[in-house]
Amino acid sequence: MIESSSRAGQGGAGGGRSSAVGLIARGIALVVVLPVRLAWELVAATGRGLYRWVLAPTARFVDRWLLRPLGWLLRHLIWIPLLWLARAALWLWQTLIWLPLTWLWNGLRWLWDSALWPPLRWCGRGLMWLLRWCGRGLAWVVRTLVLIPLYFLVWVPLTWLVRMLTPPVRQLGRWLAALAERVLSALPWAWRVAGRILWWCWALTLRPVWLAGRWVWRHAVVPVGRAVRAAWRATVVPAGRWLRRSVLDPVRQATREVLVAFGLRR
Repeated sequence: MIESSSRAGQGGAGGGRSSAVGLIARGIALVVVLPVRLAWELVAATGRGLYRWVLAPTARFVDRWLLRPLGWLLRHLIWIPLLWLARAALWLWQTLIWLPLTWLWNGLRWLWDSALWPPLRWCGRGLMWLLRWCGRGLAWVVRTLVLIPLYFLVWVPLTWLVRMLTPPVRQLGRWLAALAERVLSALPWAWRVAGRILWWCWALTLRPVWLAGRWVWRHAVVPVGRAVRAAWRATVVPAGRWLRRSVLDPVRQATREVLVAFGLRR
């Protein structure tokens, strides 16, 4: 019975605290939220009235009595005269400039086709015939006086020299092939030696550092992280839950009730 009475006392105290927090939240909503909402509604109503009675009539007046007459004046005083002027300028261009230029071009083309091109074509054909015969004579001279002496003085000795050097070059190629074969056969042994050296470098330098870092991570960083997580769950999470349930939720509920009571929110 004593325990039940103590529990009832605690429940009454908790209910009193929650009702006090609710009253405080409602007072805050009446003092802070309500004036802001009323000011916003006043600004919105002022804007609607200004648009309805000032901006819209002004826009209609400007459109009807300023923009339309100005457009009519621009069309009949500027655009139509400019259009007629452009048409007149086009007619003058076609009549006084384009047609004479066309006639002049046709005359020059007839003069070229009839008086200049046939003699030039005849001279070009004669020059091509002369160049062709000169090229044939030059080719005979080059072949007789240059290529044939070069063949007997350069190509034949060069061929003989190549034939003399072919056996030594082949022997040298065989020696190089044998050397390359020995080097390739020694590559696996060198690879194994390099691998063994790299393994010893890893075992003597990097592996101890890796093991030490893993031991520090397991025995220092992980326990500290677990302790921080446990402390967070034991302190911050319950406090946040209490703050949300005991303060924020009543304030939100009180604000909503006040707005509904004044008709500012459904």
